[in-house]
Amino acid sequence: MSKLTLTGFMLLLLLLLGNSSGNYAAQSKQKTSGAPTGTLQKMIVENGSVTMDLDLSRLNGISFAPQKAVKLQFAVAANSFFTILVFNDLLRGPEQGSMALVPQHSMVLPSPLKASINQLVVEKLPASEAFDIAVRDAKTGFTFFNIEGDEYDYDAKAQSLSIQGGRLLISKELANALGRPSDAGAVAGGISIGATMQPVEITQLDEKGDVKSAALPALNQPGVGTVPGPDVIIGELIGLEQSQTGSVGGRVGLALGTDACNQGTIDVDWFALPNNDHPFIPQNVYRMSGGADNTQQFEQIGQSWGKHAFTAASSNTCGFGCNGVGGSHLGSGCSDAYGAGLNGSQGGIGSRAWVNPFTGNFPGSTANNHSGHSHDVTSHRILVDVNDLNTSLNPGATYFAEAQYVVPHEYTWCQSHPGQCNMYNNASWRRYNVTGVNQPFSFTSVGATMRKQPAIMAWTGATVNQVEPDPGNDGIWFMGYKVTNPSPGIYHYEYALYNQNLDRAIQSFSVPLGPGVNISNIGFHAPLQHPGWANDGTFNNQGYGSTPWNVIQDGSSITWSTETFAQNQNANAIRFGTLYNFRFDADQPPQSANATVGFFKTGSPITVGIQAPSSGTPTPTPTASPTPTPTATASPTPTPTPTATATATATPTATATATATATPTATATATATPTATATATATATATATATPTATATATATPTSTSTPTSTPRPSPTPRGTPPGRPRPTPPPRP
Repeated sequence: MSKLTLTGFMLLLLLLLGNSSGNYAAQSKQKTSGAPTGTLQKMIVENGSVTMDLDLSRLNGISFAPQKAVKLQFAVAANSFFTILVFNDLLRGPEQGSMALVPQHSMVLPSPLKASINQLVVEKLPASEAFDIAVRDAKTGFTFFNIEGDEYDYDAKAQSLSIQGGRLLISKELANALGRPSDAGAVAGGISIGATMQPVEITQLDEKGDVKSAALPALNQPGVGTVPGPDVIIGELIGLEQSQTGSVGGRVGLALGTDACNQGTIDVDWFALPNNDHPFIPQNVYRMSGGADNTQQFEQIGQSWGKHAFTAASSNTCGFGCNGVGGSHLGSGCSDAYGAGLNGSQGGIGSRAWVNPFTGNFPGSTANNHSGHSHDVTSHRILVDVNDLNTSLNPGATYFAEAQYVVPHEYTWCQSHPGQCNMYNNASWRRYNVTGVNQPFSFTSVGATMRKQPAIMAWTGATVNQVEPDPGNDGIWFMGYKVTNPSPGIYHYEYALYNQNLDRAIQSFSVPLGPGVNISNIGFHAPLQHPGWANDGTFNNQGYGSTPWNVIQDGSSITWSTETFAQNQNANAIRFGTLYNFRFDADQPPQSANATVGFFKTGSPITVGIQAPSSGTPTPTPTASPTPTPTATASPTPTPTPTATATATATPTATATATATATPTATATATATPTATATATATATATATATPTATATATATPTSTSTPTSTPRPSPTPRGTPPGRPRPTPPPRP
């Protein structure tokens, strides 16, 4: 170091040490002597968060209206060069620099601010400026707010910087852009900043004030993790249990223990509520059953709300080599375990409805609000029907438990480091044996936890593919399918759609059908939904709907759908952490085809590869219909009735084929039963309702009895002739 540089450095240091009346020194936690001996550190932001409380009434120029305050949450981009000087562990002041802000909210803001929301910075201004810091657009330099009244506090032990009490003043530029120049200088809200700091320069001074040594330490990039950035996985699932003895409405409440590991090189934010920068942990239970080998179908039979993480431990479950960091961060390589008792503790479980599963964003102040309701033994836990666990009703079935960590810090890191996006490996599963024919049930783990994959991957013999409809803007889901041949000439088609962290959700599913394909036993299955609770985040606190999806079959496809978002915000869509099933039997073997999937909140339909029945002629990809209507389609009726011509509705329908006959049940009734029945009844528009245990059957009319004898059947009513498929017209009905 040259003498000139040293001289300049010493002058700066003496000026800092002599500034005993400055605001920064006043906020330090202890006093300092005038001697320059000691350690001077130049520090930058490792990570942090910024909260702005804005008065939208003021920003929108409505001075006579009551204050309308909104809270804007931002993460601070890692390694931001908002620098401070610390001498002997005392804050001496900030230097000119800035911290980049990553928004964690979705708000309707005035247009100038909205246009720059993804490129804002908090900038330390030069000493010549009238204000200490300001909020600016990093690209254009446009100043939105000047900040006054801010007070600095530095905690040397935690290496944390706090800036509190700042008032956001509307700048001249913003006032002019809003068309209200007189608003310049008006208070528009407040700001608070919290940041973890790390040194980038360390200088040792002797008793004369001369430099003894200087070092440039590496940034905090611990080597114990192996993946760049923060990366939370579930290392172990540590126990599935029924939280409390008892059932409500034939349902029990379960909980699953989790042990999370950070395989990333960056410590993961783990700030407890009301801060919203911590993982959210939903849990699920699945059952594989059916068919000759009990692997025909893979169904979700239970889901919980989600545990809000708090206070990370610093264990080493995954063997990555923990760096020892815990508390408000899960250190690189470290692990943090929550047992089933903790994950099932109802006061710490929040509704999924508050959470964006892709960004991890949720409102910390309301996401775990249990006021206005009381709990029973099932509330908010993994809700499962007793009959789905009863081993006498499910012989040979296999059960699996799954958990997922939705991690806000992974998303914010991804935004500033596009090549380091680790939001897609946060689910793990494990097999469990079930004991019991009625509650209480007990569970025993079988085999190891299968890390970094959802439970649908446990479906034996199925094809499962990951789908990412809008890379970088939304999450992923999985398309699973399996075709079996249970008897000669009959093929069973089983489809499962699992949404891992896709915020837009799934609203419709359409399978193409080849020419002349006859299908029967149409089915649908969805997991139980939790009832509505006060403050549960759903529209009007009504809870998510459980209405089975409508089904429409025409000459070229079969389509299932729920209501659109515009029709019902609480509709029974495939939201994150849920798996829905669609199935039917067909008289034709499988071939490769494209299914069409429509989305619930936003986005155009897409096609995905599956297997579908065909008569041997390739079937064109069907046109997507995200909002099919339940209008009945006329088709040949399975059974004639003495009083009316029955029409098969386009809701879950059995067969409309030349081989369908009435089921030989002596007392079958033509009512809309809880099972998905295709009815050929004396009613012109019988509507069937599907439930999570949908099984399509053909039932007789209320007054007729069927016998197993073979009775000639009248010819079906002629159907409209499709283009290009002429058919002979059958004789009219007698």
